[in-house]
Amino acid sequence: MSSKSHWEHVYATKAADAVSWFQPRAERSLRLIGETGVPRDAAIIDVGGGASRLVDGLLADGYENLTVLDLSVAALEKAKERIGDQAAQVRWIEADITQTTLPEATYDVWHDRAVFHFLTELEQRQAYIQSVLRSVKPGGHVLIATFAEDGPTQCSGLPVRRYRAETLQAELGESFTLIRHEDEDHDTPFGTVQPFVYCHFRKK
Repeated sequence: MSSKSHWEHVYATKAADAVSWFQPRAERSLRLIGETGVPRDAAIIDVGGGASRLVDGLLADGYENLTVLDLSVAALEKAKERIGDQAAQVRWIEADITQTTLPEATYDVWHDRAVFHFLTELEQRQAYIQSVLRSVKPGGHVLIATFAEDGPTQCSGLPVRRYRAETLQAELGESFTLIRHEDEDHDTPFGTVQPFVYCHFRKK
C-alpha cells in the first residue's frame, strides 16, 4: 500500500478524533507560532496538517495567510467541513511533501507535527529538507515536532524514526539554527502517552 492510499484509508475509515495524534486544540503549536512574533499576515504552512485543528486555532487568533498541505484529500475534506465558510480563507494543497514543488521563498513559518518522523528513507528526508530550503524565506521559522527518542517505534501501522533536538538538527543541516526545543507527553484518545520533541529552527 502506498503512503497516499494508506492515509486515505485511515481518514476514510476513522473519525478525526479517533487517531492517536488527535489534539482537541493544538495548544503547544499555537503558542510556539505566536512566540515567533510573526505578524498576522505572515505566510504560514502546516505540512501534513490534514484534519488537524491547528488551522482552527490560527484562524481564531487572527492569522490571515494560511496554507494546509496533506497527501490525503479525505483528511483535507474533514478539515474544510469542520471549519465551514472559513475554509475559503485557507489555501489547501493535496500533495506529498517529498514529491511536490512549493513556491520559492514564500513562507514565514513552516509547521510540521508528526510528518518528518514517518520519513524513514534518506531520500525522503533529503527531498523534505530541500522543500523547506526552497519555500521558507531567509530568516523564516521552522517548527517540527517528532516522536522523541523514547517515543513509539511505529504509528498507524508504519515504522517511524525517533529524534532528540540534536539529531533533528543534524538531519536538517547547517542551513538551520536550532533556537529552542521542548518535550511533550501527548495524551492519545486511547489513554496512552506518546513522547514528542518540538524544535524551533530559523532558516539562515
